[in-house]
Amino acid sequence: MKVLLVNGSSHEKGCTYTGLKCVEKALNEEGIDTEIMFIGNDPLPDCIACGYCAKEHKCVFNDIANELAEKAKTCDGFVFGSPVYYAHPSARLLTVMDRAFYSGGRNFRFKPATAILSARRAGQVASMDVINKYFGINSMPIITATYWNHIYGSNPEDVAKDLEGVETMYNLGKNMAWLLKSIELAKQNGLEPPHLKKLRTDFIKQP
Repeated sequence: MKVLLVNGSSHEKGCTYTGLKCVEKALNEEGIDTEIMFIGNDPLPDCIACGYCAKEHKCVFNDIANELAEKAKTCDGFVFGSPVYYAHPSARLLTVMDRAFYSGGRNFRFKPATAILSARRAGQVASMDVINKYFGINSMPIITATYWNHIYGSNPEDVAKDLEGVETMYNLGKNMAWLLKSIELAKQNGLEPPHLKKLRTDFIKQP
C-alpha cells in the first residue's frame, strides 16, 4: 500500500512539509509506503474549460497536474498539505487539484484522503473545508484525527514546538493506515466499492 503526500506550499521544506513528515512517520511505522510530492514553483495555468480532458483523459496542459493524476493510479491514499493564504489554501495547490481531479478523478475515487493546513495563526478551518470538497465529490473517505488537521508556526522550528499539532498529524497517519488496512482486508474478502451512477442536471425543466 502507498500514500501520496502532496506538498502544496511554495516552500519545499517549510512548515507544510514539516506537518506532512509527521503524518508520513506514522504511516511508515504501520508498513505503508509513502512519497512526498512537491508541486514546485513553476507558473501554473488554471483550467480553461476546453473539454480536452473529456476526450483524452488528461489535461491539455502537460505539467504537474497530469503527473499527479498519473501517480494517483498506483496510490491507495492521499494527504494534501497547504499553507493558509487569506483564510484559503494555496491557489497553486487548488489549480493543480482542479485540473487533476477533473481530468483524472477516476484515479482518486474511493481512495481515502485528508488535508493538513499550516498557518502562523488562523484560517486553517476554512481552508480545510475547501480541500475536503474535492474528496467528497469523488466518493473518497475523509480521514480525521484527534483534532482539526492543523499545525501552527512561522517556520519549521516553530511547528515542531506545536506539540498538539504534531501529535494530531501523527494520529492522522495512524488513522489512515488503519483504514487502508481495513479496505485491503475487505477486498481480500470480496467486498468491492459500489458501482455508482451519476446523473447530471442543470435544474432547468425540459419541455
